[in-house]
Amino acid sequence: MSLYLRPGNLQEALDGLARAPAVVAAGCTDLFPATERPALDGPVLDITAIAALRGIAETGEGWRIGATTTWTDIARAPLPPGFDMLKQAAREVGSAQIQTAGTIAGNLCNASPAADGVPPLLALDATVELACAEGSRILPLSDFITGPRATALRPGEILTAVHIPRDAGQGGSRFLKLGARRYLVISIAMVAARIVAEQGHAAQIALAVGACGPVAARLPGVERALTGLPLSDLAAAVDAEAVGAALSPIDDLRADAAYRRHAATELLRRAVTETVETMR
Repeated sequence: MSLYLRPGNLQEALDGLARAPAVVAAGCTDLFPATERPALDGPVLDITAIAALRGIAETGEGWRIGATTTWTDIARAPLPPGFDMLKQAAREVGSAQIQTAGTIAGNLCNASPAADGVPPLLALDATVELACAEGSRILPLSDFITGPRATALRPGEILTAVHIPRDAGQGGSRFLKLGARRYLVISIAMVAARIVAEQGHAAQIALAVGACGPVAARLPGVERALTGLPLSDLAAAVDAEAVGAALSPIDDLRADAAYRRHAATELLRRAVTETVETMR
């Protein structure tokens, strides 16, 4: 049987991880399915007893979401409309049981190209807080996930929190995904859109697409093209060629690259339209 550790505070966890490598476990909704044995290999470091790692707190700079905050916690949290897309994604992560156990840090550290939480967090300009026994550092989420199932975590580090800047809470937002069914399915494509309006025009646009390449990505070129346009013109201005050029879609059993380009464009147009409707 593997050694199982469940520390009660963060420093104890970080000190233990510095002494010997361990599998960091939180909700385990990704970890256990990926294990092809009756038990996890090596020591297991369960961080769910560390109270400081769970919950959403408003700070002077914005919001801090603790690593073991569950998707149910996020869906129920009183947050401004800029977070609506993240709450919508939270309600579509697996099933209700998975949402109750699965954590935001687990979703990010698993680094699946189809992780539901990543596009809305990218559109919220999220950064991640990484801690080890010697200290901590902050990375943009776009730099943290480096490839399929790959992150910038160093030996001895734990993802302890996600930070959202205050400005990102502004505006309206929407998350949409396409799959063979609504729940318990790996997405063919997913998008997140956030819009800040001023005098009937788009003052700020944030667009992100997931499940269409090795990592989820923002679409800065498409965002620039839409910024400043009347809200009524935004959806039609989402250019299919520009969207396709910004993505590196893959062919797999769920869909081919051409279909993913088409799906991402259509989802973005719908997400923009629905976001605008909520802002009227």
